Amino acid sequence: MSPYYDVYGTFARDHADLEKNKRMFQWDAETESVSLLLQELAPDLIITCIRGDFIAQTHAHFEIITYLIKFQKKLIFLSSANVFDVFSNYPSYEYDKTLSESVYGRFKIKIENALFRIPNHLYNIVRLPMIYGHNSPRVKELKLLYDLKEPIEVFPNVVMNATTHDKFSQQVHYLINRDLEGVYHLGSQDLIHHKELVHDILKGLGLENPIFKNVYNSNQDRYIAIIPKTHILPKNLQITIEEVVENSTKLKS
Repeated sequence: MSPYYDVYGTFARDHADLEKNKRMFQWDAETESVSLLLQELAPDLIITCIRGDFIAQTHAHFEIITYLIKFQKKLIFLSSANVFDVFSNYPSYEYDKTLSESVYGRFKIKIENALFRIPNHLYNIVRLPMIYGHNSPRVKELKLLYDLKEPIEVFPNVVMNATTHDKFSQQVHYLINRDLEGVYHLGSQDLIHHKELVHDILKGLGLENPIFKNVYNSNQDRYIAIIPKTHILPKNLQITIEEVVENSTKLKS
């Protein structure tokens, strides 16, 4: 984004390199209000992807929503497939009813519902599946567990889609450039069982005979997949599971 936009970011914990970066601001949602940062930077567009205490995150998002309404600015809220984790018999579309049994999913729903109450042009809700890709945290974790000869936790009955950080960044760039509104599902076009995806990535990395720990939450297939129906992106911005695996195992997709 930075070559095309005036971009600033935040980090929560002490980090020597980031502290030297004039475009990075240390901010901890659990101890600080975001209002002062918004006042100082006056952003036209905010992208939120925060970790930490859910109560603190909720408060920060409500402060951001107040800012959006007052100054007519925009938020891209990164949500999750977990907002549908109760509905496990089929994939979910953009405007399906949300319902979650997990604390994480319920937190995301709370922010989504707050955004649905403000004008549509002030936000995007971007729901994401699991993110892989070359050198991504998930791929690094797979390599580490394999090297340590530790069991890799997989869910044989979970049917899902996925994406990569490279494709996601292209998609967000498109949303910003076109000033698009509403809810977007940014998962792969096709679905796969979680265990099969992990197996294919490990195979592509040349890591043979991994140790799997199979986790079963039910006796039948359970869908945690988000499919677009209302907002279909151009073909070059879509991705398949095969491309996810390729991008996760090679320097370039």
